[in-house]
Amino acid sequence: MARRRPAAVFASPSLLTLLSLLFLAACTGGDVREEPPDADNRRRIVVASGQDVTGKNGIRQQLIDVWNAEEGPQGFEARLVELPGSADQQRSQLLGALQSDSAQYDVVNLDVTWVPEFAEAGLIRPLTDAAVRSPDDIIPSVDRTSYWNDKRYAVPFNSDAGLLYYRKDHLREAGVSRTDLSDGVTWDELRDQIDAVKKHFGPQGHEGWATQLAPYEGRTVNAIEAFTSAVPGLRLTDGDGEYAATVEQLTAGVAELRTRTSRPYIPDEASESREAESLSAFAEGRTTFLRHWPYVYPTLYETYGEDLGVTRLPGKAVLGGQNLAVTSSTSEQRAAKAAELIAFLTDPDSERCLLRAGFAATRVSAYQEPGSAPACRHAPAYAETPSASPTGEGTVRLPPDRIADGVSFSRDILLPSLREGVHRPRTPLYGAVTHALITELDVLYGPSEGRPGDAEVAKSLDEALRKVLPG
Repeated sequence: MARRRPAAVFASPSLLTLLSLLFLAACTGGDVREEPPDADNRRRIVVASGQDVTGKNGIRQQLIDVWNAEEGPQGFEARLVELPGSADQQRSQLLGALQSDSAQYDVVNLDVTWVPEFAEAGLIRPLTDAAVRSPDDIIPSVDRTSYWNDKRYAVPFNSDAGLLYYRKDHLREAGVSRTDLSDGVTWDELRDQIDAVKKHFGPQGHEGWATQLAPYEGRTVNAIEAFTSAVPGLRLTDGDGEYAATVEQLTAGVAELRTRTSRPYIPDEASESREAESLSAFAEGRTTFLRHWPYVYPTLYETYGEDLGVTRLPGKAVLGGQNLAVTSSTSEQRAAKAAELIAFLTDPDSERCLLRAGFAATRVSAYQEPGSAPACRHAPAYAETPSASPTGEGTVRLPPDRIADGVSFSRDILLPSLREGVHRPRTPLYGAVTHALITELDVLYGPSEGRPGDAEVAKSLDEALRKVLPG
């Protein structure tokens, strides 16, 4: 008897909206308008950032609107400029603009891996206490991404850590005894789950898990997660940005990466998958498991409801996110006001709003129970109660925080993932490091015949990293 295919829900309007948003975020296009320094612009704080995954007039813009309202007509006005293109393209745009002084940016929203590079190049300035409120409230692992050479150059705005999403209905239909994985799962257990599902649905048209392995930053993230899971405490760079790994450590890491990203556990096209493609495979029902970021949780829940499960990644999860910094080129007066804006955008109330909008908040207090957590006063659409909205009605549909009996998505899944998240290499030469990783690991996803062994791949990777890193 033919096995049933797992249910597909690709046509769900909410999921199509998310896929469209991911496609938009990956595309170039649109021009960044640069304005002359006239009298009005001397009282304007320009914030340069990548696109907001919460959509048009998203949470970042809402927070800036509130700050502008509090400043009043006689104060400074903040303006958000969203840069087009991929993260790599945005980095190149910011570097070019700040090095040439061709764009009047006062605040830049930097990927956590860019902070050492921009600080070392003198493009952002060290920050004083005026830019950060209640620093002890920031998650320590997240806060460390803001420093270089023991100086604070940025303040965490929103964080990120990979999570494991799964289809409970697939597991139930396959007769798997354990369908609630909210208290965690190991890679061995995950492979057993995948084997059971594939046996039930049949090997054709169904794979185990989807992730991001295309030759871009997603491959680096998956590699670092595998490497640090295989070798606890492994760091490719030390605190000074010098090379710190060994061939033996890299060999163990390559072996782990090969095991978790080889057939029959991932789709054939996995080596070309980015965020949108991996999400599409999950949406079409071709995989039961998905490694993705926290911001997709609201839309996935809206699509699958109680059939959606989410848990921490097996092993280690890499920290992502963005940090706000003040540019060195801005005037002292504007720099002081820019620091005030950063303090507002990253304060406990703002972080609670960011969490409710789907971002990973950077403060421990944001994850407390409603009533003891900071109130989301800065963005009424995301407030805890409809009465907080100016219209008296809630305008945003939010998924329930409870995902199982006694289990909170934010406090029991997301917060521990951030606290225990691992950093990608901390170095001003990060661009060269990630290029070496992406390039050297490509042999794992080429033709199976003639594929080099783990030790050979590790030796080549070691040589490539030694060429680009000091030490």
